[in-house]
Amino acid sequence: MHQPDLFSAMDAAPDATPETAPAVAPDLDLPALLDRLTDVSARPRYTFMVLNLIARAAGPSDSLGPYVRERGEFIPVRDWLSDAMVPVARRDARRRAILDKVRDDLRGRGAMPDDPALAEQLVAREMRDRLRQSGRTNVSRAVSDLVRAGFLRRHYQGYRVDHDNRGAGREAVYTITPAVKRALGKMN
Repeated sequence: MHQPDLFSAMDAAPDATPETAPAVAPDLDLPALLDRLTDVSARPRYTFMVLNLIARAAGPSDSLGPYVRERGEFIPVRDWLSDAMVPVARRDARRRAILDKVRDDLRGRGAMPDDPALAEQLVAREMRDRLRQSGRTNVSRAVSDLVRAGFLRRHYQGYRVDHDNRGAGREAVYTITPAVKRALGKMN
C-alpha cells in the first residue's frame, strides 16, 4: 500500500520527527531557560519543577531512569516524578472532589470495608493510584515540552533493546543537555 500524501510529506522533511528539538545555545542561563519554557509550555512552572527534579536526581551520565530507587524499591521514573509532584496539588480543590468520588465508587462496588481504619487505608491506596495515573500524564506532557524546548532527550529502555518508541514493557529514560546542566548549576 502506498499513500502518496504521507510519503511525500516525509520526503519533504526527512528530519522532522516528534523528538527533534531545536538546538539550545551553549551559553544558556537560567532566565533564558525560563523564557524558552514560557514559549514552549502551557504550564512553565510545573515543567520547570519537573526539569529541576530530573536534573537533581540524574546520575553522572545526566540521565534518569528507567527506574529510580526509592526506600529500597525500584519504581519507574514517571511514577517517581508523579509521586514527587503530588504535594504541589495538595491544596487543589479538585483533590477533595476526587476523594469523594473514590469513596462513592468503592461504596458503589461494595468494596468499602466496615472497619473505618481499613476503609481509610483502601481509600488512600485508591487515591494514590488515581493521582499517580493522572500525574504520569502530567509528567509526560511536561517532558514532551522539555524535549520540544531542547532541554531534555528521551528514549525508552526495557525488555531486550533500547528503543525510541514506548511500548512493549519499555520505560522512559530522560537525559538533560549540557547547556541545561550548566544553567541549573548542576555539577557532578
